[in-house]
Amino acid sequence: MKKKRKIEELNDREWADAAAWLSGEENSGNDAARLLISEDSEIMKKWNDLKYQDNEVIDVDKAWDRLNRRIEIESQVIPMQRDTFLRTFARIAAMVIIVAGLGWMLFEVAAPEKMTVISAGDQKNLEVLLADGSKVFLNRNSRLTYPKEFRSSKRKVSLRGEAFFDIAPDAQRPFIIDAGKANVRVLGTSFNVITDNVNHEVEVYVTTGTVVLTSNDGSQSVILEPRSLGIVSDAGATRELNTNANYLAWHTDMLVYDGERLEVVFSDLKRTFGIDIKAADPAINDYRLTSPFEQQPHDTIIKLICTTFNLHSVMEGGTYILHPGQAQ
Repeated sequence: MKKKRKIEELNDREWADAAAWLSGEENSGNDAARLLISEDSEIMKKWNDLKYQDNEVIDVDKAWDRLNRRIEIESQVIPMQRDTFLRTFARIAAMVIIVAGLGWMLFEVAAPEKMTVISAGDQKNLEVLLADGSKVFLNRNSRLTYPKEFRSSKRKVSLRGEAFFDIAPDAQRPFIIDAGKANVRVLGTSFNVITDNVNHEVEVYVTTGTVVLTSNDGSQSVILEPRSLGIVSDAGATRELNTNANYLAWHTDMLVYDGERLEVVFSDLKRTFGIDIKAADPAINDYRLTSPFEQQPHDTIIKLICTTFNLHSVMEGGTYILHPGQAQ
């Protein structure tokens, strides 16, 4: 009867053959590899988990370092003959990973470094240049999280707040924005994203190119072209034509009015220039204004409105309160 061999009796040639068989280079049966399977099913389970992962980045130096640290820790709690096997198997695993280009999920190779930029309440048009050449301009109180390098087949970032995107074209790698309740997918275009508008919806306005706006569960989606405004809410996804000429005023720093109600003007001034205005008399909200604004000082804008409609302002806690008539 043929004597059953043990793992530690394998010679260098048999270890190399086992490695080739496990990596898929050899399709025929292999006694050494079968011996590995029969001796330690848990180790083989880990090997199979490692082999069929689909990550993209392999850092060889980190791989060896992590393997060595793993071996040192396990050597303190397992018998000596098992330690010898783990050391040998670890070297084979690392070799096959390097040669075959397999993923490194088992030993948690670090993902691309992520960066986060947060705009303050008094900041807008805070520019962020991404690794692919795309540009993002953050509105006030917004946060953008993105990888330092785009290594995968998708260029993915996360936004909370509002931002204008000018995306570098790349037909092979779509640009995807995690916008909270929805995802925004493009190849190369420019558009504005609000992740939580006054109605707690995701809102996307397209200036160039085509954008696909999809709810998180994938059940609702709309395709947006220039001048289209897409909205994702709990009720679904909708698309409409934007009729607000000042929609991007926060980004362009320009407002133009032709008979617009002051209530709308006050809202736009707050969003664009951070000016908080309220009417002491509700009737003031219905006054109609025809005038452009372009980065004038706050006091100048208030004086223009007051002079036009015979009003006066009182500052209360950072808010301009407009009253009828001249100041006493």
